[in-house]
Amino acid sequence: MKVIVVTGASRGIGYATVEECLSLDPESVIYGVARSQEPLAQLEERYSGRFFGVCRDVCDEKLPSELLERVQRDHGRLDAVVANAGVLEPVHQLSDTAAYNVAQWKAHFDVNFFSVVTLVTTLLPLLQQSHGSVVLVSSGASVKSYNGWACYCAAKAALNSFARSLATDIPECRAIAVAPGVVDTQMQVEIRDVAGPRGMAPQALQRFTDLQRNHELLDPRVPGRVYASLATRGIPAALNGQYLRYNDPQLHDLHD
Repeated sequence: MKVIVVTGASRGIGYATVEECLSLDPESVIYGVARSQEPLAQLEERYSGRFFGVCRDVCDEKLPSELLERVQRDHGRLDAVVANAGVLEPVHQLSDTAAYNVAQWKAHFDVNFFSVVTLVTTLLPLLQQSHGSVVLVSSGASVKSYNGWACYCAAKAALNSFARSLATDIPECRAIAVAPGVVDTQMQVEIRDVAGPRGMAPQALQRFTDLQRNHELLDPRVPGRVYASLATRGIPAALNGQYLRYNDPQLHDLHD
């Protein structure tokens, strides 16, 4: 039996990862963290006794310790964490100095980076006992600049660095950061309809509009399968600390 924590579990990549975990390992148990109660309740009903919803904000300072206590009490082990929860905003041109708001940048890093660091470090005692896996949902934006996405790019790059540091500092565990590709999620809707028109150059936004128009966005289950495979099977030693794209040849076997 594998016990796994997945954040951002109520939709998109997180939701797909939960379902893929439960499909790949019929005995696995998932704790899904998200702010939306209804999807979590639906998953609990569908996977009774195997999925447990935790309706909380990942930035809630009490969440990590309470989750540690609950997992320890109810299952006595933790095998993997899939850190998926994230936000896109603020999106703006760095040249637009009036749009820069340090509070917004700090709030973004709280969600996309510091909540991950706090959750993982709090859960480390259980992960070390099981020689567990930390799977971080990164982005191509962590290694390539996207117009208007300076904050998002920086936070995702920090996640990649965190994966490397975990691999260096915690020999009992393995960590990896994996970019999911351009996926058909609510974030893509936000890019096309809200954040992009407001904060991106038209030519930069056009790429995302074209991907949607040409039906080239990935189904969330495609990267979800990779994250679920890493969580249920474990991270290969050769990949410990690395940043990879979901379709990297080194991850080929995880798509099966």
